[in-house]
Amino acid sequence: MLRRTFLQTAAASTAAAALARSPLAGATAAAPKIAVGLDNFAVREMGWKAPQLIDYAASLKCDTLFISDLDALGSLDDSALLAVRRQAEKAGLQLYVGSWSICPTSKGFKKNWGTAEEHLRLGIRVAKTLGSPIFRTLLGGMADRKTEGGIQARIADTVAVLKACRRDALDAGIKIAMENHGGDLHSWECRQLIESAGTDFVGCNFDSGNAAWTVEDPLDAFETLGPVTICSSLRDQQVWDTPEGAAVQWTAVGEGLIDWKAFAARWAQLCPRVPIMIETISGAQRMFPYKQPDFWKDYDRRPDKLAKFAALAQRGKPCTAWKAPAGPEGKKANQDFQKSEIEKSIAHLRQKIGLGLKA
Repeated sequence: MLRRTFLQTAAASTAAAALARSPLAGATAAAPKIAVGLDNFAVREMGWKAPQLIDYAASLKCDTLFISDLDALGSLDDSALLAVRRQAEKAGLQLYVGSWSICPTSKGFKKNWGTAEEHLRLGIRVAKTLGSPIFRTLLGGMADRKTEGGIQARIADTVAVLKACRRDALDAGIKIAMENHGGDLHSWECRQLIESAGTDFVGCNFDSGNAAWTVEDPLDAFETLGPVTICSSLRDQQVWDTPEGAAVQWTAVGEGLIDWKAFAARWAQLCPRVPIMIETISGAQRMFPYKQPDFWKDYDRRPDKLAKFAALAQRGKPCTAWKAPAGPEGKKANQDFQKSEIEKSIAHLRQKIGLGLKA
C-alpha cells in the first residue's frame, strides 16, 4: 500500500472511531445515506393490496415497502408471493413483511393463522418467498400488562413460541422482528424478550410512536433498542404536560418533537443497514396519567427514564385531534388525510434530512 493511501485510510478510520464514541455526533453533519420506506398501515384506509402498495411506494421514490399485515398480500401461495416479489424488484423496492401477535395468551392474539407457532412458521415462509430479510411480529398491547401474571408472564409465553420456531427461522435465513407495540413493552422489556429468545434470530422492529405509549422519550428508548433493531415503523409525535400526566398525539414527520437530523445520525451509528420506514397514524390523542400512583401498578417506574419523558412533555405543544366528518364523505376525508401525512413525512426525510438512496 502506498504511504499516502495508508495515511488517508488511517485518518478515515480514526475519524470513524471518534464518531462512534459520541452518541449524537454527526447530528449537524451531512445526513447518512439510509434507505427510506413506508409501512402500509399508514394508508390503511385505502384498502390497497400489494400491487397497489408497490405502485404507491414507488411513486414516492421509496427504497423499501413494509407490508405489515398478511391480509394486504391477498393470496399466500408461493406463486402469488413470487409475483409480488417480481413486481417490487422491478419497481426498485426491497420488501419487508409482518403480521400481528404471536403471544397465545395475549388479549390481541387471533387464531386467523392457526396456533402461535403455526402463525410464526407461516410468516417465516412468506418472508423467505418475498425476499424479506425479516418477519415482523409482536406480543400484544397495553391491555396485556393487566393480565394474570402481568407483562412478564406474557413475555415468557412469547419467548417460548419464538424458541419453538428457532430452527425454522435459522434454516430460512429469516430474522424475527419483535415490535414494541401499542404500550405492551417498555424498551428494556422488549430488549429482555429479544435477548431471552436469542439475538441470533430475533431483533427489534422499533416503533418511535409506541415508545411514548410506555412513557418513554422515543430517542431514549432507541438507545436501548437501536443495537438490536432490524426493522422499523416510525412516526413523530407531540407530547404535552397535563395535570394528571401527559397527552400524546402522533404526527407526521417534522411536526412533532423528534430531532430527525440527530435521530438519523444516531440511527447510522446503531443500525445503519436498517431502513427508516414511516407508519403515520396521526390525529388521535391518548392520555397517560403517570402522575397518579395507580398508573404504576401495571408499568415499571424508572425515575431516570421518566425524567426524560417529563422533560419531553414540557417542550411539547397541545394539538387539535383529527376527526373525519360524519357521513359518506368521511371515508374519502380519511383517505386524503392518511395520504397527506405519509407523503409529507417521506418528503421531509428525503428533502430536509437527506435520507433515501434514490435521486
